[in-house]
Amino acid sequence: MVGLKTVQKALQAEVLAGAQYMDKEAEMACGADLMSDVLAFTKRKTLLLTGLANMQVVKTADVSDLSALVFVRGKEPTPEILAAAESKGLPVMMTKYTMFEACGRLYAIGLIGCPPKGAEERR
Repeated sequence: MVGLKTVQKALQAEVLAGAQYMDKEAEMACGADLMSDVLAFTKRKTLLLTGLANMQVVKTADVSDLSALVFVRGKEPTPEILAAAESKGLPVMMTKYTMFEACGRLYAIGLIGCPPKGAEERR
């Protein structure tokens, strides 16, 4: 598991909401813009990296019990998205890195990706 403060440092990310929840940890990470993939492949305590900045991201994160959201490529969520995340106790960060580079940086600090359904977790 990797702490969210470690994630923030690795991604040079800005915390946009839920700063008081940054003591959480993530077991794995998922980079996706299709929320159907997030629902299909993530497990609880997953960190979601996405470039999709809409309310559906917060709803999906809440239903899936994700650790936090990271918006990539400098995408800035609306105040409504941030308020919804805050109300759910969901930390939200933003990084200027691309999805590819952000995922690589997280893998380098020990986060694994979400395995396909039915597959054992890979390292």
